[in-house]
Amino acid sequence: MAPPVLTPQADDFPRWYQDVVAKAELAETGAARGTMIIRPWGYALWERVQSELDARIKATGHDNVYFPMFIPMEFFEREAEHVEGFSPELAVVTHGGGKELTEPLAVRPTSETVIGDAMSRWIQGYRDLPMLLNQWANIVRWELRPRLFLRTTEFLWQEGHTAHATWEEAQAETIRILVEVYDDVIRNVLAVPSLRGRKTEAEKFPGAEATYALEALMRDGKALQMGTSHHLGQNFAKAFDITFSDENGKTQHAWTTSWGMSTRTVGGLVMAHGDDRGLRLPPKVAPVQVVVLAVKDDTVEAAGNLMARLVAAGVRATVDDRTNLGFGRRAVDWELKGVPVRLEVGPRDLEAGHATLVRRDREGKDTVGLDGAAASVATLLEEIQTAMLTEARRRRDDATIDVESADDIDGPGFFRIPWDRLGVEGERRLAERGYTVRCLLTPDGEIPAPDTAELVAYCAKAY
Repeated sequence: MAPPVLTPQADDFPRWYQDVVAKAELAETGAARGTMIIRPWGYALWERVQSELDARIKATGHDNVYFPMFIPMEFFEREAEHVEGFSPELAVVTHGGGKELTEPLAVRPTSETVIGDAMSRWIQGYRDLPMLLNQWANIVRWELRPRLFLRTTEFLWQEGHTAHATWEEAQAETIRILVEVYDDVIRNVLAVPSLRGRKTEAEKFPGAEATYALEALMRDGKALQMGTSHHLGQNFAKAFDITFSDENGKTQHAWTTSWGMSTRTVGGLVMAHGDDRGLRLPPKVAPVQVVVLAVKDDTVEAAGNLMARLVAAGVRATVDDRTNLGFGRRAVDWELKGVPVRLEVGPRDLEAGHATLVRRDREGKDTVGLDGAAASVATLLEEIQTAMLTEARRRRDDATIDVESADDIDGPGFFRIPWDRLGVEGERRLAERGYTVRCLLTPDGEIPAPDTAELVAYCAKAY
């Protein structure tokens, strides 16, 4: 059987992406239009992201909860900007049990409303604050142009919802999640460098006071939003009567936040690191960090022993002892799936007391002694993780261009321009050409405070 052939990135990047998702067995289209079946390797990637996120969310004091996926339409109508922003994407249930419902139910597009309703009952006094909740759930948003992982009618995510006694506490929470949770996972686990900035008024979340986002650059020069964190002000608190009695006995409205990351990160991982041979996975997110390939039947036992030593050293390793299949095809399949390190154990390797080592992040082969392989490979995985982040950061920086006006923005990459030279009118003109302001930063590249006067816009075409 011939190895799978991928469309070269330079020829057709969208087709390359579809090829990788299909041939690396990450996902496939579901029977209902716009839906997605996540296959075992793709779901294993999501589980790694989920595990890393969940640990950080819990470490910052949040509790996991679960809320119903059906939400009364009346809830959406309480916050005018929210319902207006989501109405084109809503899926609404009007019949159930063979009868027309007395009140239509929205299938969860996000949970600010239903969680706000609960918070109004759970919060009574200032001692109940802050309330820090997180939910792992599925979401339904009716997509007109679906693309696996990037935009599907149903997807998986986590959504955090918190309530605070003051504006300052809510603002600190909004930024803390973006930096300490989301950016830490995206940068240090997925090895994807992101811009951390504030969305413009045109791009912020419906019903939010301010939205902050992580924006990453894919290998084709388009941007992908990897995660968002929203300061909701008191908009939802007033709509759902989330109030508390302060230290002086005075009734106050709470200040709330919400934030989310989804299975879109798996698509971002593919497009940020993948090459013409398929996936390239950073070791920290790889479900399998090392695969040991037994070349012939007489090396199966040695390959299994090597795998066991790797596992004992804390490495996520597996052995491929399917010697009834061609070695070349097996090697190509593991390359396609992006496993960071491949150790090949053939008769000559065994005789020499070593294994052939292949790194997925670069070309070439090396050897490693069987006795010391576990320790040396564990160190090598750290080296690969750092190298992949450095490579992705260099690629992003090389594709970031300073421009003087909106007319200079053309082609792939990030275009950096002072916001006062672009403004709302320039943003509107860019939108007509398919470009958006991905986020606003300070001139030093930092997250801007609400009162920051001097802002820099990063513009790009985006997924």
